Amino acid sequence: MPASPTAAPIRPRRSVLYMPGSNARAIEKARTLAVDGVILDLEDAVAPDAKAAARAQVAEAVKAGGFGGREVVIRINGLDTPWGEADLRAAAAAGPDAVLAPKISSPSQIVRLASLLASAGAPSSLRLWAMVETPLAILNAGAIASAAQDPSNRLACFVMGTNDLAKETRARFTPDRAPFGQWLSTAVTAARAYGLDILDGVYNAISDEAGFRAECKQGRDFGFDGKTLIHPSQIEPANAIFAPSADEVAWSRKIIAAFQEPENRDKGALQLDGKMVERMHAEIGRRVVAIADAIAARG
Repeated sequence: MPASPTAAPIRPRRSVLYMPGSNARAIEKARTLAVDGVILDLEDAVAPDAKAAARAQVAEAVKAGGFGGREVVIRINGLDTPWGEADLRAAAAAGPDAVLAPKISSPSQIVRLASLLASAGAPSSLRLWAMVETPLAILNAGAIASAAQDPSNRLACFVMGTNDLAKETRARFTPDRAPFGQWLSTAVTAARAYGLDILDGVYNAISDEAGFRAECKQGRDFGFDGKTLIHPSQIEPANAIFAPSADEVAWSRKIIAAFQEPENRDKGALQLDGKMVERMHAEIGRRVVAIADAIAARG
């Protein structure tokens, strides 16, 4: 199985909040929110005549720091727009944790972005995240994810762009997201095949907390690591739903401990509390525990 593109420690990505790059107050607020990551957006959230000013503001904010343990991501405009390459150069100089690239539909785009980041002097720690938001992205999801096999491509995460997928396919949003089910599963499968994290798309009805919670639970059950958000009120539910439960963590620790017992170290499977568990369950458990420990370390 292909290795992950980076040896970085596991980090929680339960809640990743979009913030408009043109809004200085929103960027300042992002430094105080109980969110796992922030996406400072230069694309959809910024009008064309405000792009240059937003780029400068976001670059300055990232250089200034103060985001604590929050993952900081800059979403650039596409390279086929008048702003994309300038966004990429500014991001490379600012040094966020990652750059989020929109409208990715082929692995060649990942290779080009990574090459431009290297040419612009981006630090080696800077990762590349890719929006999955077009029909071609779904059809080519496996090929795009396979770019992570080459660490120089920096690819670390997929982000679903469900609003754009709806626009491009004419699919309608339904409470169960049935029209999107195959696309969501395809993207998750491609991401997992090549060691990537993947974030679910946004939920548009900010005032509908029950609907938001239901979609978070559905996304968790699909296998997503977390959800992209559009309002701070969505942070707490996302954090709670995408975190391992106390029972999951306790059971994971119990499985790990059982396989570490001297009499079980050479066993491939054993009975524990009346259940059959295999070594793969211990591997799953180690990730659950690692995520739980990372969340606890954030305080």
